[in-house]
Amino acid sequence: MAPDTLRAYLQQNPQVQSIRVAAADLNGVARGKRLPVSHAGKAISGGLRFPKSVLNLDILGQDIEDSPLVFQTGDQDGGLQPTERGFVPMPWLDQPAALLPVWMFDDTGAPFEGDPRHALKGILDRYRTAGLTPVVAMEFEFFLVDGRDGTFQVPRPAGSVGRHPHPDTLSLDALDRFEPFFNALYSGCERMGLPADAAISESGRGQFEINLMHSNDALQAADNAWLFKMLVKGVARQHGFAATFMAKPYADTAGSGLHTHFSILDHHGQNVFDDGTDLGTATLRHAIGGCLNAMADSSLIFAPHQNSYDRLVPEAHAPIGICWGYENRTAALRVPGGSPTARRIEHRTPGGDTNPYLTLAALLGAALDGIAQEAKPPSPITGNAYALDVPHVHTVWTDAISAFEHSAQMKRLFPAQLIRNYVLTKRQELRCMGDLDAAEQMATYLESV
Repeated sequence: MAPDTLRAYLQQNPQVQSIRVAAADLNGVARGKRLPVSHAGKAISGGLRFPKSVLNLDILGQDIEDSPLVFQTGDQDGGLQPTERGFVPMPWLDQPAALLPVWMFDDTGAPFEGDPRHALKGILDRYRTAGLTPVVAMEFEFFLVDGRDGTFQVPRPAGSVGRHPHPDTLSLDALDRFEPFFNALYSGCERMGLPADAAISESGRGQFEINLMHSNDALQAADNAWLFKMLVKGVARQHGFAATFMAKPYADTAGSGLHTHFSILDHHGQNVFDDGTDLGTATLRHAIGGCLNAMADSSLIFAPHQNSYDRLVPEAHAPIGICWGYENRTAALRVPGGSPTARRIEHRTPGGDTNPYLTLAALLGAALDGIAQEAKPPSPITGNAYALDVPHVHTVWTDAISAFEHSAQMKRLFPAQLIRNYVLTKRQELRCMGDLDAAEQMATYLESV
């Protein structure tokens, strides 16, 4: 975004007392700096810098011990450029503040290949070269949690005589108990330009879902997702509890997914999945074939943390079978019904704890590979996918790390440096989580993801 436009925002919003400058690291955590408004010029002009290793910290916020980004290369800086988003307000803070999303570049001006936003941009450049445009919508599941006494439980809303201790799918009462929270959340979405749609109560205790409306700018959709997670967690803190996108906070209820819907437009703006029927086009099936072919090796993207694998168990509303079907939520890929003009794929494997930039890069990149290769998927399933003999995603963290590291397809989708950094990060987290007890692990993931 042009520096003059950024300066104009601050001039038009004199109430802003401080700014934050932040980029997403490989875990999707916002990393950056707080600046007084009087020092905003450097950030606006792209003169702000911080170490490249900051985008490659583990989930505890620690350097990766064997990363070449740290001591081996002198812990070099990268340059930070504002994204197309510009300033956005931060409604969860007590004093008026604005966030400036940035992404990282080398001193030559080339994108820093360890930045997950650049990874998605690289996939979208391939779509543009092919004359195609993905249209993306994301459904976020999350839990509201009271974890102050060291155990997780549903918060007690203000004015309530008790907690709501059991799952209550599509319950208006469950939503209305947290009416002040949802009012503040939707107000924040409006101020931040986040296209939040319907909210529902989900099938876990204190679990809710909010959809972000579809966008034909997948990079903007990922930005929206990243900002939305920050907003949800910040507003929850304002109301005296926590919000978490961790995959499985309770062992005995369903976990949280990041269900991602996508279709693809051609250069005429026509949906290439639509042939006027319920079945969809051959291109739809090629995209499905590509996603299925890449799914096992993408497991580490869709399930990045130790807690992620607690979600990937049979008959827990988290698809583990690598299969697809029409209007079938037990399959990893679902083709929803409805008007043929809206024919699309719903990818149901990613957890709520994923990095939205990497998630979209993985699934959109796989779909484009499938289209280019005219990949042929197996027949669509019917019935319960958990009961079928089909291949599975990796349900063990170590297996997922190894598969991602050695996958030829992941090397086509992601820069070599990002693959190396991500694998080093996950191996360090694997060691770190082994040193923590269950309560410490849960506390680590509670608000970090």
